[in-house]
Amino acid sequence: MKEFELKYGCNPNQKPSKIYMEDGSELPVTILNGRPGYINFLDAFNGWQLVSELKKATGLPAATSFKHVSPAGAAVGLPLSEVERKIYWVDDMDVEFTPMANAYARARGADRMSSFGDFIALSDTCDKATAMIIKREVSDGVIAPAFDEDALEILKAKKNGNYNVIQIDPSYVPAQIEKKQVFGVTFEQGRNELNIDDDFFSNIVTKNKELTEQAKIDLAIAMITLKYTQSNSVCYVKDGQAIGIGAGQQSRIHCTRLAGQKADNWWLRQSKKVMELPFREDVRRADRDNAIDLYIGDEYEDLLADGAWERVFTEKPSVFTKEEKRAWLDQNTDVTLGSDAFFPFGDNIERAHKSGVKFIAEPGGSIRDDNVIETCDKYDMVMAFTGIRLFHH
Repeated sequence: MKEFELKYGCNPNQKPSKIYMEDGSELPVTILNGRPGYINFLDAFNGWQLVSELKKATGLPAATSFKHVSPAGAAVGLPLSEVERKIYWVDDMDVEFTPMANAYARARGADRMSSFGDFIALSDTCDKATAMIIKREVSDGVIAPAFDEDALEILKAKKNGNYNVIQIDPSYVPAQIEKKQVFGVTFEQGRNELNIDDDFFSNIVTKNKELTEQAKIDLAIAMITLKYTQSNSVCYVKDGQAIGIGAGQQSRIHCTRLAGQKADNWWLRQSKKVMELPFREDVRRADRDNAIDLYIGDEYEDLLADGAWERVFTEKPSVFTKEEKRAWLDQNTDVTLGSDAFFPFGDNIERAHKSGVKFIAEPGGSIRDDNVIETCDKYDMVMAFTGIRLFHH
């Protein structure tokens, strides 16, 4: 297949639309089911690059959940705890959770509000267990290097047979020079082939220089995720998965706050008050996600008002107070944080501290680097300067 005609571009009025190889060669993908669209392919190709690099960096199967050309979540295939199975709504599934299934459950579950209607990328073969998780979620499609026969059968039945399934050639190597057009003008640049490994975090500039092995893995996940996230961007990671991604913000502190709030929400979901919410049996997972988001946020009164809570709960929950939330958040520790460009002020570190951040990687190079380092030292954090920016547009 040398080209694939799309229904339309970013919007229905943008026609004609297609993907093709400029040199006339075969496309590196096979459409196994459905008819992916313009944005689907943008998400698929960016997601595939992300998970491929995560697999290379960690040696573990990786998955990402993409929405609007930025990842909502990314993770490697470490085992799920009982708490994680519950907050990711997979504790009721009678399947053997494979590393690939674990990776997607984590990638999808970290920010379920943003992952709703995602496009999935998998680093390894999509097996039946992974397909079973995908089956029950609202999703646009999946890209992977291969699909087991029973997994493909499950996916082809999704969305009345219209679910998008893309198989990519894992041996495909893109040209070193990439081009795109904006306003009729062609842009050309060398691909970002930066390799992120342990040496990437060797320049530690804080007094505390004890970077744990898990922190190195988590920082690699953060920086690889940022490499394919619309800039400005900041990523919080813990135990092999992104737990908060702030993308496309003009201000660095707004990135840090947005990603930090998402990381906080991920941790608050694990609190006893949230896990014991008395949901009615007929409330769907997506509606539960919406209710939890309201319950742990500032607009909880909309959920707990008379006439509202009865539609969701069997009994009215007590308010999750600001003090209770803060006490629970203070128990979250050893979080890592990556930034695609330097932190201009120490306020970013102050915000990161509130979300349990212990390890940080950022390019460095700000005229206020001394202030940023000083703030890290105040909280006994470990910070590495990578010296390399990771903007993505």
